[in-house]
Amino acid sequence: MPARLEWGDCVWEDPDGGKILLHSVLPTVVYPRSMRTRETWHGLALLESPDVVDLWIQEEKDEAESPGVNLSHGLISGGAFGIFLEEVSMVEDVTSGRFPDPEPRRLHRNAVRHERPVFFIEPTADDERWNEHLTREAKAASHWRKLLGMISIGGKWRKRVKKNIFDAQKPPKGVSPNFGSVAVLSATWWDLSDWTISPEVAAARDQRYAARIRGALSALRQEHGSDATLLLVLYLPHRNAVLGALDSLPDGEEISLITTLSDENEEE
Repeated sequence: MPARLEWGDCVWEDPDGGKILLHSVLPTVVYPRSMRTRETWHGLALLESPDVVDLWIQEEKDEAESPGVNLSHGLISGGAFGIFLEEVSMVEDVTSGRFPDPEPRRLHRNAVRHERPVFFIEPTADDERWNEHLTREAKAASHWRKLLGMISIGGKWRKRVKKNIFDAQKPPKGVSPNFGSVAVLSATWWDLSDWTISPEVAAARDQRYAARIRGALSALRQEHGSDATLLLVLYLPHRNAVLGALDSLPDGEEISLITTLSDENEEE
């Protein structure tokens, strides 16, 4: 298991064949070319539901009409993510606060351009088991202790930042050392998000994710055999939890394969 905030892609070999390339990103942060994956992959997995594409398109339209409007909305939304956006926007030499989320969107458009399949790992709203999970998340987040704790979210943020500083890793050569600071801020936001829904509910979520990720790789094996490589995009502080869930080898869950169509506006 890599260090929690260790940089670089991580590979998980499936005992049934094929591999998953975990590409860790930071929310709203534009990665320099040197931090973008250079590995060959056959399909893309996103820890999102298919609805996220419509959201990205809307955010792009909003940005075209009023640059920075999505960041402004995020800043006034409050909570841990609002604090994250406020602090990450002040970090020098790091392009952040961008919507739609730069690296997942870039790789999605890359998959579209090259007609590679995309798997959306988060189940859709008509999934009964997922609705039950979301109900558990809502109940945990609305517990009176959590609601009371949200009053002092600023204090919890500062305490968690001080703890996460010890997990910081030196960024790759040629990359601003301030990326280490952004990784700490990202981990703090993630920790507080999981605290809101409780560790138990978060672990159940990751187990379901792992089952569906294995199912996506199984689908790729039908065409590429044991050479199948699934590129999984996820946030850096979430990576090790997903790796741990994959290591528990949950049975693969069949997942719909979405074949992408070419897009003239695709970015490299």
